[in-house]
Amino acid sequence: MDRTHGTTPDSSSSSPSSSVADTVPATPGRTASRRRFIQYVGDGVGLAALMSAAGCDSEGGMTSPAAEPVVLDFSSDFGVLNYAYALEQLEAAFYAEAAANFYGDPSSVEGRYFQDLAAHEAVHRDFLAAAIPELGGTLIPALTVDFSSVDFTDRNAVLGVAKTLEDTGVSACNGAGIYLQNPDLLTIAGKIVSVEARHAASVRSILNPGSADFAGDDVVDPMTGLDVAVPPAEVLSAVASTGFVTTEIIVENA
Repeated sequence: MDRTHGTTPDSSSSSPSSSVADTVPATPGRTASRRRFIQYVGDGVGLAALMSAAGCDSEGGMTSPAAEPVVLDFSSDFGVLNYAYALEQLEAAFYAEAAANFYGDPSSVEGRYFQDLAAHEAVHRDFLAAAIPELGGTLIPALTVDFSSVDFTDRNAVLGVAKTLEDTGVSACNGAGIYLQNPDLLTIAGKIVSVEARHAASVRSILNPGSADFAGDDVVDPMTGLDVAVPPAEVLSAVASTGFVTTEIIVENA
């Protein structure tokens, strides 16, 4: 496992119900990771400039938690990017909690794995938080999340939520790609969803080692070999049903 991008989250996690702007403090490792990610995805779009967009600290320029419903308008690319940003906020907040309250030995393979996941998702979140305003869009507010229903001392519970979030993230990106109009952004989305798919396969393998579940028939169509694609409204309805996001999210033009 590459340790260059991961750092051990502080043992004092955020409260179960909080704004995602309160999670995953900035560290030199995460800052360097964000810079590398922006360099890798920025060629041809000018996003390397986002390294200086910045007021992008650990919150990536995130605003205060939303008091009103958040609207995602898929009639423009910014609606899609904010959709991805919303999902990355959820994943980053969950993995920050999971890493900080790990159910076993933090130095174990699984412990280091969750630290990596927390770092990856924080980088994705911060990148999108910087990219959207840099490209001329309006960033949605920070979502309010609530993981009080998750027993972070229970291995199966934590891995089960991780599996749900990763599978949802992959299917969401696949389902939203058709709304992107800028091909450069589609390339960036592909680079992000491929990482999420690696996460999903790894979590599935940990839960069911030595099996084909890493690419199970429930996520990969055995006839086409293609991953599942789920429309935005369906994804957000499923997310709302978990109770993990308490901010109301409204979908338009999708």
